[in-house]
Amino acid sequence: MPDVDSPRQPAAAPLSPRRLQLLDAALHVLADEGLKGLTHRAVDRRAGVPEGSCSAYWRTRQALQGALTEYVAGSLLADVDALAERLRGSGPDQATTVDDAIELFLRWLDQRELLVARLELTMAASRDEELATLLAVHRSRLVAIVDQVMTAAGHEHGAARAEALVASYDGILLAALLKPPRARRAFLVQSMDLLGESLGGTLTA
Repeated sequence: MPDVDSPRQPAAAPLSPRRLQLLDAALHVLADEGLKGLTHRAVDRRAGVPEGSCSAYWRTRQALQGALTEYVAGSLLADVDALAERLRGSGPDQATTVDDAIELFLRWLDQRELLVARLELTMAASRDEELATLLAVHRSRLVAIVDQVMTAAGHEHGAARAEALVASYDGILLAALLKPPRARRAFLVQSMDLLGESLGGTLTA
């Protein structure tokens, strides 16, 4: 019998193969059907496992949403953390940082389900205090990482500037998601250039 998570409790790391299978299925259900379609039964069907498998790990829908929020936010944060570590190690200049950020954004845009799921969960968090708390924890870590990258690159920094940068990139990513795939790179390059110009070049690190 699998261990059962309490609602909103962060999932243990590393996740077991079955948990990963179920959370990946839940991510696709959420991206395709929205939050209303995210049920234990729908996850079991998408994962191709016996009915009751998902509820054996997360007994309530609230617990499933919490685990999925951790999974989605953690996946994106891990990518940013890896990028930041690479940039810190190479002593990035502004051009290198922007180019690497664009490549990361393009990779995320190729993972449509991950970005759409994050948007769905972010909207849900506006009405759910516990989800909002979970996302706020990941958001604060993301802002801290961006602040560290800006510091390493020698740019003017601080939590407020890092948070503004994260918020700006969120908007650019959402707009890029609505573009045809072939137009995304040009849009990202132009948007990053304009963002740097409008903010005096201090937030493009």
